[in-house]
Amino acid sequence: MELPASAWRHQDVHEALRQRDVAALLRLVQRYSGVSQARLATALGMGQGRVNEIVHGRRRVTQVDVFERIADGLSMPDEARVLMGLAPAHAAARGVFTGHAEIARVFRDQAEANGELVAQAASAACVDLLAVRALGLVALNDSLLRGPLSHRKSPVQMRVLLLDPDAPSAAVRAAEIGESPESFAAAIRLSLARLAEFAGHRFVSLQTAVYVDLPTWRMLRFDDTLYLSAFGASSEGHRSGMYKLTAATNGVLHAGFLRQFDDAWQRARHLQEA
Repeated sequence: MELPASAWRHQDVHEALRQRDVAALLRLVQRYSGVSQARLATALGMGQGRVNEIVHGRRRVTQVDVFERIADGLSMPDEARVLMGLAPAHAAARGVFTGHAEIARVFRDQAEANGELVAQAASAACVDLLAVRALGLVALNDSLLRGPLSHRKSPVQMRVLLLDPDAPSAAVRAAEIGESPESFAAAIRLSLARLAEFAGHRFVSLQTAVYVDLPTWRMLRFDDTLYLSAFGASSEGHRSGMYKLTAATNGVLHAGFLRQFDDAWQRARHLQEA
């Protein structure tokens, strides 16, 4: 089945795709196309009972092959497929891509990936973080990565990009999550101060910088493995779905997001090197 081209341009559809929220996506498909749930089930090659469970949140889609089936069943355009973390269909059909190996795993949220992130922080030789405040990642004593980084016994090169507390986008982001601009900016400054404490660590070589753009992507890179999530208009990055991306021949996502980090790093205001 095919939706009107205009349906894929709606902001709520874009958000559902970025979050890989299939329940929301299917509800929006019905809203903008008027198709029945039975017709939708036929297009997706699923039983109507299964589609009903997905739409009402009783079944959650996490497998890449199911995302592919849904994208194919909806005749999803390439732009929408990329937003959902899938390879463009037309390029894949020509053999340009080597499958979808670069999307190694999909997590419901950061909490589901915590074990992997801790292990990566303890052993990776290079660590890059693109976040907003990083309070839950590295800034506080009980932050997820603070312990494994503080107890390193081997060298690690680390770059951390946080939102500039003085940028207009900081006030915008504060409003999005219901915080005052003052407390939001103070939390970023606290993170930057706590990161400076790594200056005396024998094995942690740290550079920090701040960016001014409105936060969209949250990236945690450990050597060649990238964990990617998104900042929603009303949700924090650690609560969104998280994708584990690995390098793949001719892969577009892994290489593209690493290039985006490097570009953001070059344009950022650099603060210190520890």
